[in-house]
Amino acid sequence: MPTLEHNALVEMFREHPELAPHVLATLFHVEVPPHASVAVVESSLDQLIPVEFRADLVLELRDAKGKLVLAIVLEVQRDVDPDKKFSWPTYVTGVRARRRCGAVVLVVAPDAGVAAWAAESIDLGLGLGTVTPLVLGPAVVPEITDPADAEKEIELAVLSAVAHGNGPNGLTVVQAALAALGRLDQEHAMVYFQLIWDGLREPMQQALEALVMERQIEGEATLPPFVRRLIDRGMREGKLEGMREGKLEGMREGKLEGMREGKLEGMREGKLEGKRETLLRLLARAGIVLTENESARIQACSDITTLDRWIENVLGAKTATEVLS
Repeated sequence: MPTLEHNALVEMFREHPELAPHVLATLFHVEVPPHASVAVVESSLDQLIPVEFRADLVLELRDAKGKLVLAIVLEVQRDVDPDKKFSWPTYVTGVRARRRCGAVVLVVAPDAGVAAWAAESIDLGLGLGTVTPLVLGPAVVPEITDPADAEKEIELAVLSAVAHGNGPNGLTVVQAALAALGRLDQEHAMVYFQLIWDGLREPMQQALEALVMERQIEGEATLPPFVRRLIDRGMREGKLEGMREGKLEGMREGKLEGMREGKLEGMREGKLEGKRETLLRLLARAGIVLTENESARIQACSDITTLDRWIENVLGAKTATEVLS
């Protein structure tokens, strides 16, 4: 079953499809065909290949006239899986035959060993043909240490923190990425933070905790408040189970749909609706399925504090019961 980390990486490219051709051009130095749009079309594989060969994501690039110029099959790979050496060529040839355009496989592999394995050319038989995946791993992803650069390309900064967070410059790379998260809404910031944190080994987690404590003592604020509060809680409880208060500087509080000319009641209703939507999206990302009663309970909740607590509970939870406690 896909993990939260796996799903978070897939969702990163689903919500920012332009990221895939961007990394092909800038990191792999591939000549990407001129295109006017990038669209997610993973359903195009449903009738093409069996379920056991379904890719994580498929992106189509089209030119200004709507002509399909390239298909990118995206796979998130966190472990070595020999079966992929048979399915990845299927993706390329299948999409190419059906869509009548060039196709490539882009593998996102945060682990250096897995990335090296995935980057090996795949012999299709007798050395007469090969498929070579493009692998987005530590050897390709740059170390982004400048917070200004991280803010310009937040998703790439997150990938950098995941790939290099445990390296010699890991703490600097992670700091740059976490500082950039302050520009995002609560939902995405929480998912990206959990993705980065889960990729850190214990020594680096402890170093980050010590840094936060040092900055607080010195009165410096180099990380967004929600990161400092979350790590504070982790230091007290010994694990990161949630995000206390979870408020980001400048975040759009609860999608204030209900705000009408400063009316407090409208603001409150808008915040409630935003909190419910955030909770439901986080549950979906974590693969937690709700019963009808549990879904109704969330929709009926009119207490912001309770919704905040449930949002906090999602990180690390395995069941809806753990979340709605």
